[in-house]
Amino acid sequence: MSPYTDLARALIEACAAEGVLIATAESCTGGLISAALTDIAGSSIVVDRGFVTYSNEAKTEMLGVSATTLAAHGAVSPETAREMAAGALERSRATIAIAVTGIAGPGGGSDEKPVGLVWFGLAARGAETVAVQRLFEARSRDHVRQQTVRVALDLMLAKLTHP
Repeated sequence: MSPYTDLARALIEACAAEGVLIATAESCTGGLISAALTDIAGSSIVVDRGFVTYSNEAKTEMLGVSATTLAAHGAVSPETAREMAAGALERSRATIAIAVTGIAGPGGGSDEKPVGLVWFGLAARGAETVAVQRLFEARSRDHVRQQTVRVALDLMLAKLTHP
């Protein structure tokens, strides 16, 4: 049982009640959000697909993230998170898509983009795509990734319950 079972179940139930399909676009979590969702029996009625786009090339090829965006802002940026979410929505049957891109560590951080920095993109059909930033305490790579999953599930649930 995952630490997010109750949250994932609540999201699955809310999506089922509203007829909402989910897509995920994951970089720093490498599929953990999709795994948290698909751990729930019956999730197939709301989980459409997940994209694991760890490299910049995958972000461009699979989600349509602009090479110009990546060159100008980097993979860990609000611009990239929004384009990832919009691309996942466009390339799926989903009505809501969450994207995550961040620096889980332990290396790879800088003063401008420290370990623990994660950008979330949230896209929904008929709504503006938004980006949300979180800076998690960088206790460990696993901690950053697990907190990212929790926030991603929270953001989607909040979007459904408070559109």
